[in-house]
Amino acid sequence: MALVPPHGGGDLKPLLLEGEELAAEIKAAEGYKKLNVSTRDACDCFMLGIGAFTPLDGFMGEADWKGVCDDMKLTSGVFWPIPITTSCNDEDGIEVGDKVALYNDEFGGLVATMEVTEKYQIDKSHECKQVFTTDDTEHPGVQKVMSQGKYNLGGPVKVVSEGGFPEEYGDLYAKPAETRALFEELGWSRVAAFQTRNPMHRSHEFLAKIAVEVMDGVIIHQILGKLKAGDIPADVRVKAINALLDNYFVKGTVVSKGYPMEMRYAGPREALLHGCFRQNFGCSHLIVGRDHAGVGDYYGPFDAQKIFYEIPEDALVLDPLPIDWTFYCSKCEGMASMKTCPHGKEDRMLLSGTMVRKILSEGGDLPREFSRPEVVKILQEYYQSLDEKVEIKLHGAATGDVKK
Repeated sequence: MALVPPHGGGDLKPLLLEGEELAAEIKAAEGYKKLNVSTRDACDCFMLGIGAFTPLDGFMGEADWKGVCDDMKLTSGVFWPIPITTSCNDEDGIEVGDKVALYNDEFGGLVATMEVTEKYQIDKSHECKQVFTTDDTEHPGVQKVMSQGKYNLGGPVKVVSEGGFPEEYGDLYAKPAETRALFEELGWSRVAAFQTRNPMHRSHEFLAKIAVEVMDGVIIHQILGKLKAGDIPADVRVKAINALLDNYFVKGTVVSKGYPMEMRYAGPREALLHGCFRQNFGCSHLIVGRDHAGVGDYYGPFDAQKIFYEIPEDALVLDPLPIDWTFYCSKCEGMASMKTCPHGKEDRMLLSGTMVRKILSEGGDLPREFSRPEVVKILQEYYQSLDEKVEIKLHGAATGDVKK
């Protein structure tokens, strides 16, 4: 069987320039107007560059922005659940027709160039309510939208950088064309993606192994962009996940790769975005567990699963692999889920990334039922190295104190 097609039905659409084209555009950018963009927008450029955001050709104009916010659909009719935009203010002096060099100092300067075809104002609160279901500025994704410039800029981009991700992460970093080639080499066509911004505890391990049982293989797909305060840095997480995979998974059943996006914490809508670009990476399925891409108590624990069954059938070729709440049960003497464990709450040890971070940040230890000792050791070393402790707040999805 062949791999699933890229999202939108055509070929992959990487916008990263190479060779003479790259050198020429970098030279030309010296004469363009300069715009400093956020780390989120820079990471979106990198995703456009590697073809992960196929079939997009740049930042969205007003009609696409409105269609995505209100109907999760581009003007072309292609399904897309979250706006991909960049912005400016009056003092930037950017107008329609300008060619603009997009810079971000955290990623080494010039990341892309853009031809501005539209300049428009948006209702930021409307975008937030549609995408995040809230305009509460305590929500980290809402904060990013509210901090955008006065105007959105729409137009095609040419990407000239990968932000140092290949150098920093080596073989972990992979473009969609590379994961597709890897899956074909392995003989995989039914491939499930496991999305993670956290080190994997026993519950995550259990989810991945369920998928291993029914798929040709699983890709542990780690986000490498900036996270919110309190989240464990990508380099520490990578080390912890490698320790887990090396010691507790059968060789040849999983691969670990990373991608250069920044989390939006948009819950259900972000789960759908994960589906769009995982299809570009060659995945036929996306593991959707409890509180996928959520934050705090903004979303129900299974809202990200439900939304896959509310979108049109032809929106995605990729299918969700929904898995119920998982935990360690002392009576079952192992990992189980709501569907497989008949015992009560008092017998269950609920596991979450938030709980792991809270216990370890406070100097506590984790039982073997919670996380593998090789993983715990790496995370303890990280927390012990911190000069300043970050307070971790528990929420309902982390404690089980929510209704299904």
